[in-house]
Amino acid sequence: MNEQIPAIPAVDGGYLRIRVDLAYDGGPFSGWAVQPGLPTVQGTVQAGLEMLFRRPVRATVAGRTDAGVHARGQVTHIDITYPEWSGLSRGRSIDPALALKRRLQATINRHLPESAEARTVYAGNPASAVVVRDVSLAPPGFDARFSALWRRYSYRIADRSELQDPLNRAVVMWHSEHLDERLLHEGATAMLGLQDFRAFCKPRAGATTIRELQRFEFERDADGILVATVQADAFCHNMVRALIGSALRVGSGEESPAWLGERLHARRKDPKSVLAPAHPLVLEEVRYPDDAAMAERAELTRARREGG
Repeated sequence: MNEQIPAIPAVDGGYLRIRVDLAYDGGPFSGWAVQPGLPTVQGTVQAGLEMLFRRPVRATVAGRTDAGVHARGQVTHIDITYPEWSGLSRGRSIDPALALKRRLQATINRHLPESAEARTVYAGNPASAVVVRDVSLAPPGFDARFSALWRRYSYRIADRSELQDPLNRAVVMWHSEHLDERLLHEGATAMLGLQDFRAFCKPRAGATTIRELQRFEFERDADGILVATVQADAFCHNMVRALIGSALRVGSGEESPAWLGERLHARRKDPKSVLAPAHPLVLEEVRYPDDAAMAERAELTRARREGG
């Protein structure tokens, strides 16, 4: 299977490309990507797929999340044969997509890490840290990673003691100082657009650090929690947590709003900046173009990302 060429669904041989939408609690996992000896989301999903199809099946993801980062709207794709797809119904009049959703959830549940955070039971009903939200035949040219137009993350912060709810501590950052939304907005606005975010990420060898930051904004929800929204065509490694971590210094008044832009244009890391904690970060949504534009988008993005 060539991961560089999106498969086109066909019944006369080759592979079918299947889109699998996932949600997960990142707390019990060491990130998305497979790591030897560590529990990961990809490792858990692929173990479930291998049990189901009795062969290794790779899950290609829209955005690799770090250890402790959650997802409500993660998207992956897998490639399977037509006989594997049609055989999922086991001769019954059930949609193979629905059959795969149910059966994959069951096999994933059997490969979750052995921890209370990953597998719990309430009143006899199991609650899994990884949920298969949807399964569908992908349109021609679809690639979960390269066809995406943008990814959107949220980050929640409780910056006053009365907002610090112990029931939400696993998904909300408790910040000891009040944060000024006006300062945050002023600093974040200067970061928007097509920029080189080398100062806010961990560069990968041979990969570009140029990204289009489309949204970077802070707003309080009805309960007073400060919610950051960060959206870009794609993100470099640690980029979202680095942006949030730096913005916190501006929101607390430690640095001026101009400091963020100065760091951006300097294209080097500032020792004052640290990564924001991972646990409040959630991948909320991945957006794709219309079906007819999937292949073109994948080719364009692949050339841009891998061209350096």
